[in-house]
Amino acid sequence: MSDEEEYSGSEEEEVEEEVPETKPAPKQEGEGDPEFTKRQDQKRSDLDEQLKEYINEWRKQRAKEEDELKRLKEKQAKRKVSRAEEEKRLAQKKKEEEERRVREIEEKKQRDIEEKRQRLEEAEKKRQAMLQAMKDASKTGPNFTIQKKSENFGLSNAQLERNKTKEQLEEEKKISLSIRIKPLTIEGLSVDKLRQKAQELWECIVKLETEKYDLEERQKRQDYDLKELKERQKQQLRHKALKKGLDPEALTGKHPPKIQVASKYERRVDTRSYDDKKKLFEGDLEKLNKDFLEKVWQERAEQFGGRQKARLPKWFGERPGKKKGELESPEGEEDVKAEPEEDEEPQYEPEP
Repeated sequence: MSDEEEYSGSEEEEVEEEVPETKPAPKQEGEGDPEFTKRQDQKRSDLDEQLKEYINEWRKQRAKEEDELKRLKEKQAKRKVSRAEEEKRLAQKKKEEEERRVREIEEKKQRDIEEKRQRLEEAEKKRQAMLQAMKDASKTGPNFTIQKKSENFGLSNAQLERNKTKEQLEEEKKISLSIRIKPLTIEGLSVDKLRQKAQELWECIVKLETEKYDLEERQKRQDYDLKELKERQKQQLRHKALKKGLDPEALTGKHPPKIQVASKYERRVDTRSYDDKKKLFEGDLEKLNKDFLEKVWQERAEQFGGRQKARLPKWFGERPGKKKGELESPEGEEDVKAEPEEDEEPQYEPEP
């Protein structure tokens, strides 16, 4: 027998030795007893009955929950329908209010336009009446009128026009044109009526051109009269200046006005020169400021010059001129000694 066979045989013996011995399962208590089996069956039936009761109770609870959920869903659907109707009603109400507001704005705008139209119509009537009165008036009379002040807070018509916005001016322009320019209706007119309409338009054009020429000539006449009045005023001022012994152009604005430097109530001769008189009215503020600053500087300079002069700090090194073996002078003695030495006069001893 070979070594391998011996080795394998030894392994099999060892394996056989390691396998444990199996013991038979112990019998349960009461196994094979009919009473025990009957009790076990009774327990199972009781458990089944209890489980059936639990299941029935759960089904009842589940049915109640489903009914409640269904009721809530129906309620939610009803609320959605009512909410949609409410939103629709609110939207309709809001739309009606918006339409009413827009209608009120349009009505107010139309009322304002109508009021402006009425005012412009009245102004146009006044203008036509004024033009007619100017035509009827004599041309030899005065060609200027004095207008009363209107209650426009002291503002002229030109200033009021400048204060208006661009939209207001455009609107008034449209209204004025709609009043002055009548709509031309030529539909359904015959040839004779069209010729008659053209003749009326031609006459209107001739009338407007005539009024324009008259106004231009009137403006030229007013400019000439104004220029003549200004020349008369200058002549009067020249005569007035000559009477006072002044230059003829002294009061016409050619020269600046005279400066009164002396009172006519003081009975004394004014000996001041022209330069002094001129300086009285020049407002020499710069010179006054300069003098004030100079005075302040002089005061500060005098104050600085009269201050107490501080002595030099003590020398902490070797004192200059010190001899070998000489003791150090205590602090302050040098100053005390130096003061009387300066006052003392030098004394000379007579030679022997």
